[in-house]
Amino acid sequence: MKNTKTFLLITIMCFLNINILLSQGCSDAGFCTVNSFKPNTENSTGVLNNQFKIGAFYGSADRNISVYGNYLEYNRQLNEKWAFDAKLTTLAQNGNGITTFGLSDIFLNATYKATEKVNFTLGTKLPLANANKKENNLPLPMDYQSSLGTFDLIIGVGYTIKNIQLVAAIQQPLTQNENEFFASSYPINSKLRNFQSTNKFERSGDFLLRVSYPITIAAKFKITPSVLPIYHLTNDKYTNELNNKIEIKGSQGLTLNGNAYLDYELNTKNSIQLNIGMPFITRDARPDGLTRSFIANLQYNIKF
Repeated sequence: MKNTKTFLLITIMCFLNINILLSQGCSDAGFCTVNSFKPNTENSTGVLNNQFKIGAFYGSADRNISVYGNYLEYNRQLNEKWAFDAKLTTLAQNGNGITTFGLSDIFLNATYKATEKVNFTLGTKLPLANANKKENNLPLPMDYQSSLGTFDLIIGVGYTIKNIQLVAAIQQPLTQNENEFFASSYPINSKLRNFQSTNKFERSGDFLLRVSYPITIAAKFKITPSVLPIYHLTNDKYTNELNNKIEIKGSQGLTLNGNAYLDYELNTKNSIQLNIGMPFITRDARPDGLTRSFIANLQYNIKF
């Protein structure tokens, strides 16, 4: 109990450090929300093998951009060893006089439960946009794209030690997108002149480690603090106006995030989850447009 209170206190203190957090940003290509990579907050497995989720989120991004999104997710427990997940996402951005919306990605994942404590996940992210949305015939930066536009491989492993849940995963792009944004294509007085050029953008992969600790507050209410470091493996690249490939310095490195999950069980079939996330540490350069200084996600679950 003492360790539980200490862990919870540290997490709360981190979230209260708003002056630091709001000056930073978190970056994630989507795999931290894969079902098997999120904290397991289920009270019991029961006999219901199907679960449908609908969710919506709001986030504060770089350069005075607000992001909104929603998703549909289906989880299927095939047997006591195998589970399958499918997720469809959308994303909208608004800021600097520009508003965009579009389909994002489809995530498909299979999870194998090796033992009561260990599971393995193999999945993929399928893009539903090429990341080259335009306005007035000019390509927009990645900050206004609904998808990274990459086809990705996702591999992960989960391990439980008593109540502590550990996840390690990697998401590696197998293809790159079709973005053509040059900051120099915009007028001198345009705010987009200050964005990072991403023509022929080449994004590196990410490594994730999550540590979480579910805490039961009441019979139907649970809180789960979570620490989420994500390491961007190498610097990203783009091709400049002279057709030279340029490395974007500072885009490699660590982003350290904190999450708090609040779960309320309405009954044996229905539940609600609120997830709030903020970063503690970020990379110097984030050309992929995924930076979030704050994000809140509300999700409704139904089992059948």
